[in-house]
Amino acid sequence: MSIQPQHWWAYAVLLIAGIAIGFGIWLVGKDLPLPAGSTSANRGAVVAKAGGHSSVPVTRYLLTTLAMVLITGALLHLLFRPLSLPPVISEILAGIVLGPSLLGWIWPEAAAWIIPAKSVDPHALVATTIKGIAQLGVVLYMFLVGLTLNTEILRKRSAAATAVSHASIVLPLVLGMLISLPLYPRFAPADVSFLAFSLFMGAAMSITAFPVLARILSDLQLDQTPLGSIAITCAAVDDVTAWCLIACVIGVAQAQSQYALQVLGGSVLFVTFVLLVARPVMLRCLNWSTDLQHPGLERQIMIGVLAVVLLAATATETIGIHSLFGAFLVGAALPANHSISRKLTERLTDATTLLLLPAFFAYTGMRTELNLLIGWENWFWCGAILLTAIVGKFGGTYVAARYVGLSHSDALALGTLMNTRGLMELVVMNIGLDLGIVSPVMFAMMVVMALVTTAMTVPILNCLPLLVETRRNQQPQPAV
Repeated sequence: MSIQPQHWWAYAVLLIAGIAIGFGIWLVGKDLPLPAGSTSANRGAVVAKAGGHSSVPVTRYLLTTLAMVLITGALLHLLFRPLSLPPVISEILAGIVLGPSLLGWIWPEAAAWIIPAKSVDPHALVATTIKGIAQLGVVLYMFLVGLTLNTEILRKRSAAATAVSHASIVLPLVLGMLISLPLYPRFAPADVSFLAFSLFMGAAMSITAFPVLARILSDLQLDQTPLGSIAITCAAVDDVTAWCLIACVIGVAQAQSQYALQVLGGSVLFVTFVLLVARPVMLRCLNWSTDLQHPGLERQIMIGVLAVVLLAATATETIGIHSLFGAFLVGAALPANHSISRKLTERLTDATTLLLLPAFFAYTGMRTELNLLIGWENWFWCGAILLTAIVGKFGGTYVAARYVGLSHSDALALGTLMNTRGLMELVVMNIGLDLGIVSPVMFAMMVVMALVTTAMTVPILNCLPLLVETRRNQQPQPAV
């Protein structure tokens, strides 16, 4: 419907009258006294709390940072495509390129324009906001991973997965403590004990990057295969165990051994509650919505499921393991073939993988300073750490996989997958850096180790004949 010509004058009068009345209200109110207890100084303080001269810079930094991360990550992915590197490598490197390691070193003014220097501090408003977005991304992604997990294969091979997972922890743990002997006098902080340092290094080398491994399996369309299910199960058990070890290390460093027992007990209680209480209730709600076939009710059920995911993530974060395990467990507890599960997967996948997850990978990269590695001695020990990590993780996984009956090709593939560390390694090292267990130089070395062990995964997998045949015969699956 269009405005008739004879009504244009009425429309013009309406606009002019509205503007005139608004101007008159301003004339009357501009000279009113300030409310009781309010001063110009107070108003200035409020503006300062909002983020400088106004709240606009915070929004600008946030949106600019996310846009630059996406653009840089996409360009790096195109650059590294001939090397068959997973997208996660490009996303981590995007954060490193935009952070103090490269752009902040070459062109500090440009780096400060993208993200202000103070936001490197995790307590600053911009960095906290980006970290919150990143955390939400990984929580939703791990929920989707659990939601699409083939639990039937998992139940059939859970014993083998547990055995392989624990074996893949013991060997790198021992080797990590062994290499701590020469590393401790060179790179450990002055006030940390050898026991805390060596245990932390061993636990850090035992980590498998749960979200990164899931992303690689999805990119290679292996997430629905028996090998993919075993790998993601091993990684889940591996990281829960490793987080319990890290809790023990934190207890040793802080002389609070009861903290580790609290983490272990809380984890057992949480898993029991989800499987025995929350899962039956959620299944009944899903079936109820299907029986009634009411679109509005289905939407409310999906909102309820997402609320449970966020609460579960909060619970595991409070317990002391990691928020992503709560989200993963809720997803695994739901039936993947249910209509609501499929709709949740369809609606969350693109937003999570294209926007939120790259923010998670890039955030830690922005806090990493690789320019601390100066001199041949530092690079020598960096190489020694890398070699120790590969031998421990790959060797422990391969031997255990062969022992439980997996074929040579499956054991090779599983060892390669479990050697993936990625962001979980960086999360762990950030904890060590914040607690003063490792030095900034050691932190940078472990970042290099995490990147290399993650980058080598896909090229090695593509060379294994078994996986080439599996991908050739597999039906196309929607990527998560």
